[in-house]
Amino acid sequence: MSPAVVVFAPSPLLTVTIEDRAGAADIHVHPGGQGVWQARMISSLGVPTVLCAALGGETGEVLGHLLTGEDVELRTVRVGARNGGYVHDRRSGSREEIAEAPGAPLDRHDQDALYELVLAEGLEHGTVILAGPNSDQVVPASLYRRLATDLAANGCRVAADLCGERLDAVLAGGPAVVKVSHEELIEDGRADSDEPAALVAAMKQLRADGAGTVIVSRAAQPALALPGGSDAVLEIRVPPLEPAETRGAGDSMTAGVVASLVRGEEVREALRTGAACGALNVVRRGLGTGGEQAVRTLAGRVELVEWNG
Repeated sequence: MSPAVVVFAPSPLLTVTIEDRAGAADIHVHPGGQGVWQARMISSLGVPTVLCAALGGETGEVLGHLLTGEDVELRTVRVGARNGGYVHDRRSGSREEIAEAPGAPLDRHDQDALYELVLAEGLEHGTVILAGPNSDQVVPASLYRRLATDLAANGCRVAADLCGERLDAVLAGGPAVVKVSHEELIEDGRADSDEPAALVAAMKQLRADGAGTVIVSRAAQPALALPGGSDAVLEIRVPPLEPAETRGAGDSMTAGVVASLVRGEEVREALRTGAACGALNVVRRGLGTGGEQAVRTLAGRVELVEWNG
């Protein structure tokens, strides 16, 4: 079986966005959420992708139809809890929240079914991204700990794009890749400021706590990376591009890094690819989107510079 990436997306979102098109409302309905956006980006890079998700309620029914239109292999658990969603209005040029509903909590039977699904798919394909839920109530941190620990113990590469107690939980499994934003490090109390020295100290602590490669996104500032097996911290400099949508760049970065590693590329090349995916994401309005050729072109312009304090 060819290498593939399994993306754990516990509760995808139904997203409705209203855009302006020649003075008229233009309504877009898509599946969304961190895991969905990551799966979309990985697939766009030509890497086979398996999306594991829980679907329930009316929103889940609609999502089931929409997700089959994505270029990913869909594996689902049908649950009693409904999926969340949002309605955003972008006609003014900025994003205005009209309504937002979080996903409902999964009961223990649904959690067990979801764990079983992700475990089986991960062991079959060899690489799993653990993406976050849209609401802290959807699934407990203990589910992430069990997945990270059991998958890694059985030879599966685990990547995590998480924060808070879920990040703490997956570190027990020694994930190969951890991506976190600088805001999340500060909010979690792992860094006391956004100064690079404070972030680097937090990155090294994450390494000591069990992480392999650690990546910290910093909004418009260059991301920082501590590659697995190395003590050298790298600053990732991307080509200057005017943003159309700032959300989702970190998710796309994680997706690009993991896709590159699955293709057998070295960590530094994976960091370049991930940075290119993140940069391309912000110039497009569709989250987790981008063409493979554009990613490769941008990756060739990404600079990795050793950070010396």
